[in-house]
Amino acid sequence: METSKLAHYGRRTVGILFATQSLFSAGYVMLFTISSILAVKLGGSTAWTGVPITIILAGAALGAWPIGRLMGRHGRRLGLSLGQLCGITGSLIAGTAILYGMLGLYLVGLFFIGIARGSLDMGRYAAADANPPHLRARAISLVIFGSTVGAFIGPPILKAVSRYELAHGLPPMTVPWFVMAFVLLLSFVLVFGFLRPDPLDIAKHLAAKAGTPHQEASSGRDYREIVSDRRFILAVGSITCGHLVMYLIMTVTPVFMNQCHHAITSISWVIVAHMFGMYGLSFAVGWLIDKFGCSAMIVAGSVMLVVSCLMAPVSNGALWLALVLFLVGLGWNCCFVAGSTLLSEMLAPVERGRVQGLVDTLINFAAGAGSLGSGFLFAALGFNVMVWISLAFSLIPCLIIWRMSVAAQASPPVPALPEQVLE
Repeated sequence: METSKLAHYGRRTVGILFATQSLFSAGYVMLFTISSILAVKLGGSTAWTGVPITIILAGAALGAWPIGRLMGRHGRRLGLSLGQLCGITGSLIAGTAILYGMLGLYLVGLFFIGIARGSLDMGRYAAADANPPHLRARAISLVIFGSTVGAFIGPPILKAVSRYELAHGLPPMTVPWFVMAFVLLLSFVLVFGFLRPDPLDIAKHLAAKAGTPHQEASSGRDYREIVSDRRFILAVGSITCGHLVMYLIMTVTPVFMNQCHHAITSISWVIVAHMFGMYGLSFAVGWLIDKFGCSAMIVAGSVMLVVSCLMAPVSNGALWLALVLFLVGLGWNCCFVAGSTLLSEMLAPVERGRVQGLVDTLINFAAGAGSLGSGFLFAALGFNVMVWISLAFSLIPCLIIWRMSVAAQASPPVPALPEQVLE
């Protein structure tokens, strides 16, 4: 492929993935708002409150690795499309279950929606595939920024749908699931119809032009060799710890604020600040990663998480907690985008699908552990102790980089090749 064509395909790929991420995020925000309410209603107990998000995360975790392997063998387009079909199926199942009051079937639908989420989250890797190394972080950050658009348009859609249900005498909180199915159908058409050439094929052309090592192997390196690479440890450590810390703090803060007698409006603004930190500055984060490198921004993200954990116990004021949650979100974004970029850079195209799928499985399990564990830690130890535990996880990326630096200094220098003797 010519350089100009590669650049055009890269921009088009990012545009399509940005659109699909925006569409999915709009629907997901809508469903996230009502999913726990419906679980409590169908289950007849508040004990079901945390089950929907756990089921969705389980679907994302268990679906990421097989879909990643599928992407590695048959391309990103097929894997993303399959995930969207799972989401369409899950939305229709959940909507039908609500109509008939079937809790078990509702949870099955949520699991399939989780598979769709896990698949679409790997769209960031497809954006990296389609762009050269100096643009990968910006490509990933732009796709992630699509979640910001969805976060803004999701609530108005839910409000309009609720009015439609009321006007036509339909059961409340039923139509959003069928709207989600339609949204995912639009995403499916975009990806399956227009994501051509496949981002993985573009990645192979870029790797061939750059002479990337390991590309000559038909199946790439085995897992043992990849896992022994310090860059892999740093990438996975930063993304996983960022997810764990974010879910530990984010999940419990609304409950903590409610116990401190904050108004619902104040709590909602704190969550808005957190969402802005997660997605609103993705453009700047991507640019900074391309300029200063992945390791520097992982350190920056880790430091932000540490600072937020140190700040959290100081005050329970709404503005203070909004600043804390903003820093948690921004620190997560730095670790997530930089870690994802580093992972794409250190893997050959033939290795990316299966390895990235496995990594996303670990990420979603970490998110699920944080989401479930936060409630138990908060109930048993209180908010402040839970934050100190989060602080320990926040330090891990910095410790990995420090260990890598020490190991690099301890390694003997590579001897220079002797000059060739001229006859």
